[in-house]
Amino acid sequence: MLRSKRKISVGNGVTIHQGCRINALSKKGISIGDNVNIGPECILECSGVITELGEGIVIEDNVGISARTFIGARADVLIGHDTIIGPYCSIHAENHVFSDPDTPIRLQPSSRKGVVIGPDCWIGAKATILDGVTIGQGCVIAAGAVVTKSLPDYAVAAGVPARVIKYRNS
Repeated sequence: MLRSKRKISVGNGVTIHQGCRINALSKKGISIGDNVNIGPECILECSGVITELGEGIVIEDNVGISARTFIGARADVLIGHDTIIGPYCSIHAENHVFSDPDTPIRLQPSSRKGVVIGPDCWIGAKATILDGVTIGQGCVIAAGAVVTKSLPDYAVAAGVPARVIKYRNS
């Protein structure tokens, strides 16, 4: 299902599999480069509510996104070229503020910093990437990792929260 189709730009050789839900209603829309594969039942969602539009998603060339991945782009999300993302991953470019115990959580504000995944990365199955994170070029994120802090180029990170366990270029 495609929503706000006019805000979606698609390159050559793109495959969007059955059951995907792509909602491009946002300030910048969704840009999908060449030779991108978006697996079955993925969700790309730019806005949660119409009164607070999200920013947008850029997926560069030669990216593979496996089945049932969720990308929430309340802030900008950039996925660099030649990156592969395993199944059931989630990317959340927004965080909820909950500092006031006297105000219901649903009425408290959110913060939005964005997510950048550099080129040539491998994001393992069921990994989660949270708002404000930049993942450097050539990184590998282990299956099930929760990335809460930015990672330098060529880092291999694992765990909850994810931490660097080695570097690919050393």
